[in-house]
Amino acid sequence: MLAVDIGGTDIKGALVDASGRVLGLRRVPTIVSRDATADAVLGQVQQLAAALKRDFADVEPQAAGLIAPGIIDDSLGIVRRAVNLNWTDVPFRQLASSALGLPASFSHDARSAGAAEFALGAARGFDDVIVIVIGTGLSCSLFLGGRPHSAGGFGGELGHSIVDPHGLPCACGATGCLETLASAGAIARRYEELTGTPPAGARGVLEFAQAGDSVAQRIWSEALDALALTIAQLAAVLAPEAIVIGGGLAQAGPALFEPLRERVDALLTFHRHPLLAPALLGDNAGLLGAALQARALLKETL
Repeated sequence: MLAVDIGGTDIKGALVDASGRVLGLRRVPTIVSRDATADAVLGQVQQLAAALKRDFADVEPQAAGLIAPGIIDDSLGIVRRAVNLNWTDVPFRQLASSALGLPASFSHDARSAGAAEFALGAARGFDDVIVIVIGTGLSCSLFLGGRPHSAGGFGGELGHSIVDPHGLPCACGATGCLETLASAGAIARRYEELTGTPPAGARGVLEFAQAGDSVAQRIWSEALDALALTIAQLAAVLAPEAIVIGGGLAQAGPALFEPLRERVDALLTFHRHPLLAPALLGDNAGLLGAALQARALLKETL
């Protein structure tokens, strides 16, 4: 299977064989088109596919699995809105299938990563579980009663839940979204705005905080508070058995999970306290999920 993960920062492409092995991972910076079309990205996807075909001439993909951020209707293959890509109502599945000459599946990046974790990783074995992906943005995939819940593409936009109505402006047009405080991108951006010093991502801010930097400590603490509040709200409404956290921020390990558990437990009373666990499949979870979706599509086609 050809798997392609289109992000706001870069595009990853790889071939995934029947055993789930990722072959020839390639990455290119995402070209965001100013005219709100997908033409530039389609060209990049074609180039990645051609390069992988040159590298693995004996591997012939039978289908393509593509994922991207935004409001995506999986059943129709349409991007309703993707702020980071400047797309509105783009029929990307159809366009990609025509460009690649392959049957194609198309889904949200976090839902894809969540599907992989649900099938193969840390969410496996749970009926009611939420997989949160924290990277440049922040979103989640929901599994309720053992079934994925996407609500026509509108479900799982956790990063745009409001945690502070008097807070920071968000690219979506709202104010005080979780993503403005707790995404890895926001943590790094806030530190640079407040200090004038660009950190080495959110990990760099954490390292500054651990070294005693008061600004970094405040930013990190506010991110944890916002994330804990959101998890407590999820526990009150959906009562998940577990919440799996992946993406770049999850690589902080105990520095993230230990204080986050304390904050969540302090906010909950009679509620089910969800298990908080790190994702297991790493940076390639989205690609693996895309490949699983492409495989399922191929089975349906055959």
